[in-house]
Amino acid sequence: MQFLSLAPFIPSGSNFESAKQFFAALGFNITWDGGGYAGFESGECKFILQEYNDKTFAENLMLTVKVDDVAAFRNSVIEKQLPEKFGIKLGAITQQPYGKEVNIIDMAGVCWHFVQ
Repeated sequence: MQFLSLAPFIPSGSNFESAKQFFAALGFNITWDGGGYAGFESGECKFILQEYNDKTFAENLMLTVKVDDVAAFRNSVIEKQLPEKFGIKLGAITQQPYGKEVNIIDMAGVCWHFVQ
């Protein structure tokens, strides 16, 4: 048996439509959309955005996304003005034992670790 993919369910927070717009602006493509759930992907990264708002759960959820250039990724978030448009939090680039990373706290409170 072989595991073929992983697609976690990610809470949208209080505004499902705004969360969909944010992830599209971040660079993910909507592959399907139906009734409180939407599939997103970019390259080999996939997740399902769920219309779900549980602050405690969201603030305890973290994901790691590998990127090829963390500085270019961070600069694109700034250039697109995503923190201002969506109220997300964007961290500085830090060096971790597993690589360089920048964190984004999305509108629901989920911490996304983008790692090079």
